[in-house]
Amino acid sequence: MAVVAVMVVATEGGARGSERRDVRVMSYNIHHGEGADGRLDLDRIAGVIRSEKAEVVGLQEVDRFWRRSDFVDQVDYLAEELDMYAAYGANLDLPPDDPSQPRRRYGTAILSKYPIIESGNTFLPRLGTSEQRGLLEALIKVKGAPVRFYNTHLQHNSSEERALQVRAIMEHTKDVEGPQILVGDLNALPGAPELAPLYGRYDDAWTLGGEGPGYTIGAENPNRRIDYVFVTPDVAVRSASVPRTLASDHLPVVAELSVPRKAR
Repeated sequence: MAVVAVMVVATEGGARGSERRDVRVMSYNIHHGEGADGRLDLDRIAGVIRSEKAEVVGLQEVDRFWRRSDFVDQVDYLAEELDMYAAYGANLDLPPDDPSQPRRRYGTAILSKYPIIESGNTFLPRLGTSEQRGLLEALIKVKGAPVRFYNTHLQHNSSEERALQVRAIMEHTKDVEGPQILVGDLNALPGAPELAPLYGRYDDAWTLGGEGPGYTIGAENPNRRIDYVFVTPDVAVRSASVPRTLASDHLPVVAELSVPRKAR
């Protein structure tokens, strides 16, 4: 009986494989390339992405032309270094640190081994003078399968503001058809009330595929999980992991996923 069971599973898996596409995704707050050891080294970030074989990546805290990150366009640098397509959402657009430099920009980025068909950044609500946050999205053809990939970074010091931002994300994505992947630094623990709406539409990849607490911050001695990969129910989660590295003050979240070739 055991042999028969194995053969059935293998056959069903082969049938499903013809209808699905595997993809390895990552969410990573890169702290503008400054590691937990205080060293600025964007090559370490690229090395983490490369070593984890991530194919679609959502990055938070990404600089363009800041003095603190040596005036590097971090999006272009990482895209070229990793040979990936890129999309960027500038949530801050400020005067240059140096008159000889372009304007400073700060926000989120999506890197992809697969073509980005379209992309856009939507500002999320904020209270008073707090930092502007956004929802960066991209339509990506993953081995021919269209996937909506979202990347965000929610407010760090206000649960009320995060609740507004989550509601805005839910409204923005409510009529989207086909598989969705939502990643980001949500600055809240899994049980935080403001995140509850997300669990009504999405599955937490760590809950389905990870082992242990999945802590992502701080990088040296992690003690909280605030970085996530969420997926719609049509996306299967094969595994999830949190690699250890000092390349940022956060640890990345990596998930091995399987998306349907066609929307049902």
